[in-house]
Amino acid sequence: MFLGNSDLHAQFMISGTVFDSSKINFVENVRVVSTGGMFDVTDSMGRFHLMANDNDSLIFYYNNKPTQKFIVKSIPDPNNFNISLRINIKGKYHLLNEVVIFSKSYKQDSLENRQTYADIFDYHRPGISTSITPGGGVGADVDELINIFRFKRNKRLKAFQRRIETQEQEKYIDYRFNRIFVKRITGMEGAVLDTFLVWYRPSYAFARDSDELIFNQYILNAFYQYQKLVYVPAAKKD
Repeated sequence: MFLGNSDLHAQFMISGTVFDSSKINFVENVRVVSTGGMFDVTDSMGRFHLMANDNDSLIFYYNNKPTQKFIVKSIPDPNNFNISLRINIKGKYHLLNEVVIFSKSYKQDSLENRQTYADIFDYHRPGISTSITPGGGVGADVDELINIFRFKRNKRLKAFQRRIETQEQEKYIDYRFNRIFVKRITGMEGAVLDTFLVWYRPSYAFARDSDELIFNQYILNAFYQYQKLVYVPAAKKD
């Protein structure tokens, strides 16, 4: 960014980071100005980049208060010119006490997804319906009547509805036919397990309708068949 005209002779890039007095916390929104007419403003990580001539000096402004001048030709490493200001900044990052993370269940994810896309899941092809006027009369629903002729919109909404329904079904299969569960039943791991999960991935209808006993038996039967096609190393003993 330019403040005025500058001599392009012997011009190079200066980069660095501005810290507070602790030399730990970054200082954002510091204006870095060169006497040659270039300037930059530090980002959230305190970083800046600007072009300068070897006969320029740099000045740092924080809350409109300037620092001393730094002569460019005296900077030992232009690519790593870090300074600290005599100010204290409250750091954004701190060491936390023990954190316990709870993973959401499939049902929770599915419910949130249904709530987020409620208007899409509840979408139905528009048709002629009636509505009650303020005077008590019955008339055609104008919005529904207009939507009948919005062909591109209707086609797009229907396609989106199918897509998110398919995504939800695939997530349900992932939920039942997951890597940890299959490994526990078959003892497989590594590449042979990866291939098994692809080859014998069940349909959504089967995953939805089968109880635990039937589903577990399906995995075992598929495993026995898989062993006839692919060499499966013996499961490791703990």
